Amino acid sequence: MPHSVSLINTIAAGLGLALVLGFLALRLRLPALVGYLLAGVIIGPFTPGFVADAGIAAQLAEIGVMLLMFGVGLHFSLDDLLAVRKIALPGALAQIAVATLLGGALALWWDWSWGEALVFGLALSVASTVVLLRALENLGILDSFTGRIAVGWLVVEDLAMVLVLVLMPPLAGALGGQAGDSANADPLWQTLGVTLLQVGGFVALMLVVGRRAFPWILWQVTRTGSRELFTLCVIAAAVSIAFASAALFGVSFALGAFFAGMVMRESEFSHRAAQESLPLRDAFAVLFFVSVGMLFDPSVLIERPLQVLAVVGVIVLGKSLAACALVLAFRYPLGTALTVSASLAQIGEFSFILAGLGVSLGLLPVEGQSLILAGALISIATNPLWFNLIAPLQKWLHGRVSLARGLESHDHPLAELPTTTEARYLSRQVVLVGYGRVGRRIASELEAHDIPYVVAEQNRELVEKLREAGVAAVWGDAADPAVLIQVHIARARVLVVAIPDAMNVRQMMETARTLNPAIETVIRSHNEEEAGLLTREMAATVFLGEQELAQAMARDVVRRAAAA
Repeated sequence: MPHSVSLINTIAAGLGLALVLGFLALRLRLPALVGYLLAGVIIGPFTPGFVADAGIAAQLAEIGVMLLMFGVGLHFSLDDLLAVRKIALPGALAQIAVATLLGGALALWWDWSWGEALVFGLALSVASTVVLLRALENLGILDSFTGRIAVGWLVVEDLAMVLVLVLMPPLAGALGGQAGDSANADPLWQTLGVTLLQVGGFVALMLVVGRRAFPWILWQVTRTGSRELFTLCVIAAAVSIAFASAALFGVSFALGAFFAGMVMRESEFSHRAAQESLPLRDAFAVLFFVSVGMLFDPSVLIERPLQVLAVVGVIVLGKSLAACALVLAFRYPLGTALTVSASLAQIGEFSFILAGLGVSLGLLPVEGQSLILAGALISIATNPLWFNLIAPLQKWLHGRVSLARGLESHDHPLAELPTTTEARYLSRQVVLVGYGRVGRRIASELEAHDIPYVVAEQNRELVEKLREAGVAAVWGDAADPAVLIQVHIARARVLVVAIPDAMNVRQMMETARTLNPAIETVIRSHNEEEAGLLTREMAATVFLGEQELAQAMARDVVRRAAAA
């Protein structure tokens, strides 16, 4: 068969079957990613019928990796990561260590080598950013503090795995894998030093030159007014930088594409760049997951069912419990701990990339790759279930006050208002839940009109800064009755929920109404259906973002038109 026809057949079969199975997966309330992986299994060499060209699929998968990592870089905000660095950085690294130890212990029990155990454990330690972002968007908590912790946690995981991918080839020989000639000729420390220098040089070049050059180039292309050229510029930057990073600096496609997205984010057109590149990124991401599914041998489910269950146990239970314990150890709320745990109860794209590299370097047996893929399929398919269990589990735990208080460690000084708090903040005050972009502006207006308010905020560092500035603030999740008691909700005039957290707003309002039946409630929402329910059932005043923006723009247009 001619090469071009084989390419067309692979793309047509992959995308067509992925569409059908992705649609069926969504109808069954499963992530579409499960359908894409199953499409790859069906057209792969381990199942009867049509078999796609594995070589072409692998090259398409490389483009998918580039565009996926480019998308991660476009959404990577250094400021957001710094805001949650005290929990995301140590938490993610500790969780990677725990999951790697659990996965490695399993591999050693199966008589694998130390190098194979290390790669296997690392592959089980990192969750899918794609799956997480879609889950948080569906729940409406992507912009919440809990959502930022989960995303920041996975960004740290992604960065750690990028470093692992860079270091694996030069370390392969020392770990018992297949090392290249240069790795055998040079001492290990020299190989590592050269690799780190190359990576450092590339990162420095991108941060110093790329942050200035690429936004300028994007601006020049934008001035032409051509949408096609703008999209071409974005995609060309992603693929070209990824290729150049590998050719000139010897680093991975993934790292190059990630930094391409990150420097592109510095441009004022970054949102447009993300929007314009999204269709192509999604298409190639689907082909990436299809190509991964082609590597999966379904017979592993029959031949090694206990090993598959053990792998799923490490991913779903081991990682999640470790993350939950770590978040609680940092004395964050129970709801945050449960959300982060559910976020990590799956593995995805980096696990696939790591497994493929491990097999090519002789650091992972083929059966290990099949076990990783089996664990990914099952954990991704069951992930929505764990998110759905957060609210009832949290409610059940809060119903057992002593257990919930023991888990959440409410004895932290920031979880209580100081005894020196002025009396005016404790009677007829406004309780402001959330001090983000919306909450901050509301607080400014309250101060301008000399209206006392108390802030309830989940960001511990932000509460510390508010306390230093003389603002009455309590750290904790306002869905917890103990937090609302601390802000003296029983004496408040108004409860303002300024966070886009649709999961816990009802619980906050129910607690507030129980303690203060006469309290007024003002809610922020992004979901029109949820806004209608809150208005009808809870008698709340709900401000819907898009509706308020449209009304403000309409008033301005009418004013200008009338004046003309």
